[in-house]
Amino acid sequence: MTRTDARTPYADGALAAYRWALGAGGSGPITGTPGAAPPDVERLTAEVDASVVQTEDRTQSAAGHAFAEGVHDVLTWVCGLRDGAP
Repeated sequence: MTRTDARTPYADGALAAYRWALGAGGSGPITGTPGAAPPDVERLTAEVDASVVQTEDRTQSAAGHAFAEGVHDVLTWVCGLRDGAP
């Protein structure tokens, strides 16, 4: 089986969110806000809020929207706001 690296913006956002939530990402994937690693619940939920703003922004590119959606789906799961991993 061959593997391709055709990742999507959604997958890139999800991966960035997982890395950040685990303390390996440095700055928030949406806000870019630096802070202690891993982020606390307050920073996680602030990043969720920022991802909502990005996904609702009609001027956002399709790729930007998909990235923000990936971040949102992962962080809402990490925070216990949704059932089932994305």
